[in-house]
Amino acid sequence: MSVKPRMKLDKKQAKKGDLVEVKALVAHIMETGQRRDGAGNVVPRKILNKFVCTVNGKEVFSADFEPAISANPYIQFKFKAQESGTVILTWIDDDGSKIVGQDSITVA
Repeated sequence: MSVKPRMKLDKKQAKKGDLVEVKALVAHIMETGQRRDGAGNVVPRKILNKFVCTVNGKEVFSADFEPAISANPYIQFKFKAQESGTVILTWIDDDGSKIVGQDSITVA
């Protein structure tokens, strides 16, 4: 199943040096590995543990997540606009799988 994150840039066009706010929401169960199923077996841990935002391949923001983060995590942050290009948001799961969203920004 492919998950498509919801993301929004508050500015699609910005002046160099402007702060651009990013809001993003991704659907993920965020299983902590501490819960048991109906048969008493431990449900394996499966969380998003890393988040990275890049603009034209340059990292502008990152975060490490721990098991206490909620299901369907919402993240909001700002970065300084330096150049036009593709804004890529990447969430990395425990098993190495990735959820990726992208948008573009024009910087004048």
